[in-house]
Amino acid sequence: MKKKIVSVLLAGAMALSLAACGSAGGSGDSAGNATAGAEDSGDVDYGSGTIKIWVAEQSVDFTKEQAQKFIDENEAYSGYDINVEAVGEGDAASNMITDVASGADVFVFAQDQMARLVSAGAVSEIIGDYADFVTENNDEGSVEASKMGDSIYAFPVTSDNGYFLYYDKNVISDPSTLEGIVADCEKAGKGFYMEVNNGWYMPAFFFGAGCTLTYDTDSDGNFTAIDATYASQEGVEAMKAIVNLTKSTAFYNGSSVSNATNAAAIVDGTWDASAAKELFGNGYACAKLPTFTVDGQTYQMGGFGGFKLMGVKPQSDTGKATVCLELAKYLTSAEVQVERYKAVAWGPSNLEAQKDESVQADEALSALNEQLQYTIPQGQYPQGFWDLSTSLADDIIAGTYDNASDDQLMTALENYQATCESYVTK
Repeated sequence: MKKKIVSVLLAGAMALSLAACGSAGGSGDSAGNATAGAEDSGDVDYGSGTIKIWVAEQSVDFTKEQAQKFIDENEAYSGYDINVEAVGEGDAASNMITDVASGADVFVFAQDQMARLVSAGAVSEIIGDYADFVTENNDEGSVEASKMGDSIYAFPVTSDNGYFLYYDKNVISDPSTLEGIVADCEKAGKGFYMEVNNGWYMPAFFFGAGCTLTYDTDSDGNFTAIDATYASQEGVEAMKAIVNLTKSTAFYNGSSVSNATNAAAIVDGTWDASAAKELFGNGYACAKLPTFTVDGQTYQMGGFGGFKLMGVKPQSDTGKATVCLELAKYLTSAEVQVERYKAVAWGPSNLEAQKDESVQADEALSALNEQLQYTIPQGQYPQGFWDLSTSLADDIIAGTYDNASDDQLMTALENYQATCESYVTK
């Protein structure tokens, strides 16, 4: 009953916000329009108190500055103080569900924590014009990451956690196909690096071929259901592609530019951009992941995408709920996402922000943004999944399946999938 009452109050707060603030939740042009509408609402009492915000340590100072600017520019919200605390997006969910009442009012979290937050009633559903703001202003991957089912529960903050291709354009003539990249590497006596025995990278082949492997969880983090189709002809094709790659003399199992030697191409993320620039020098270039071809069929490599999201805790006070929603909208607006990129190098999810000159000039982010359209948001996975993926790929790298038939590959995938299914608790 308590959750239902809070939900009704939140809906009321949203309605109040839309009625009182004009465009406050609405057009999605900019937070400037929203806050200007709020300033005109001098007859509305939004109350007073403290709004607690959790963000990663590197973003604390930036968030303090932006949140205080929001309060200062909106007299109607001047009764609220801002308290920004350093709680990383990987820890925010665990802290919230442990004690929702003492948790942050507005907090940034990783997309794989969504299910636990929703199940625990620790994050509000985003409805009405606020939901329109999310869907109309952010890229598809981050919008999907903000959802549970068809409902939106967060404002996207970034689209910057995933993997793509760094390469030396002096060696690689065409980065669009895996076969072409490997051939160029072999010809030049250079290496192609990809950490295929890692459960984060290996799905690039399986998801690219059309396979699925995702889990549902409850608020305690228990795995309650699985959707898996690795044990399929598509899975066999993906496994063949990994076998073919690992048989190449150019293949190296790794994903860290800093640890790569004699590399001409590597699958890695934005966090290694500086190291990649140093490694490849004037040959430095970036691209989405390539296609791969098996038995005459060509597939685009997929994989996981990672996103930072901003949630709003359900509030019993409609005035505070409105201020928190407006603040979250402002902190995820195009203008603030561009400034956040400049301050702490977080890649924007906002479509307008992605077009900013400074963001466009970032080759790594541009390649990642292109790749993210072929990925799925990473959800929660049991530890066994990661260990099992490593074991399967280690066998592939060791040559166990170099001459395997389709039936033998299918048997291996059936065993793999059955073990993945065993992690589900009924």
